[in-house]
Amino acid sequence: MAHVRQKTPIRSALTYLLLAAGAVLMLAPFADMFIGALRTPQERLAMPPAYWPSDPQWGNYIRVFTELPMGRWLANSAIQTGLITVIQLSTSAMAGYALAKYRFWGRDFLFKSILGAQMFPFFLFLIPVFFLLRYFPLAGGNDILGLGGTGFLNTTTAIVLPFAVSWYGIFLMRQFFITLPDELIDAARLDGAGEYRIFWQIALPLALPGLVTLGIFIFVYQWNEVIWTMTVTRTAPQLQTVPVGIYLLRGAFIDQSTQSLQQAALAVSVAPVIVTFLALQRFYVRGLKAGAVKG
Repeated sequence: MAHVRQKTPIRSALTYLLLAAGAVLMLAPFADMFIGALRTPQERLAMPPAYWPSDPQWGNYIRVFTELPMGRWLANSAIQTGLITVIQLSTSAMAGYALAKYRFWGRDFLFKSILGAQMFPFFLFLIPVFFLLRYFPLAGGNDILGLGGTGFLNTTTAIVLPFAVSWYGIFLMRQFFITLPDELIDAARLDGAGEYRIFWQIALPLALPGLVTLGIFIFVYQWNEVIWTMTVTRTAPQLQTVPVGIYLLRGAFIDQSTQSLQQAALAVSVAPVIVTFLALQRFYVRGLKAGAVKG
């Protein structure tokens, strides 16, 4: 035992050293992005490269809002990402609770189907979903046959609707609700509580770490989503989000004089994600621990 105790401080030091090295590797790209926005064109071409600029160009962060429609992009990202997050959390929580706490015919088959659906990425269904929204009857000027208009294209509905349900979200919330004791729910039923009241006032508050964890996953993914949003807003620039706007304007960032502006725009775009994660990280850690339960 004494031999083991003597090695404990060394092992702890090596563990912290390894974690610190991993943290540096993870943070280095973000640091380079924020600092790169402050470099001058000459410092970008200098050999060896100048990491910290001698004359930081803080004005690049102001130019992002004066030369680019960054305010509108941020507002669109916040609205669309917020809507998808709320809707997806609602559908995932209700479906996950039903799969975890109710017994009905076909439950196991349905759960296995949800597990299997996770193997197929969204981009495989991009074209079918696009045509479904494009030729949706009586939407966007379409007639009863879905012809004559644009359907739901170029609308917020087209951006939000395909992400209303998440197979992974249903699976994750089911794992959280499984951890809730059935005796608690049965006691609430004996006291006269209805099923909706049990779900909203008992089960859902106890699954808060799981909701926050899933909410972070949804928020980060949707905030950075590009392909689908760009596809359905090609002729509606007023609905474009931050990632789409930066991607479409990449053609303007072709020389060293505008590379710093590009990095400043990227830094501004990831700032809300970083702030959100830091604010909710304690729930995130609790959620990961609570969700690691075999169903």
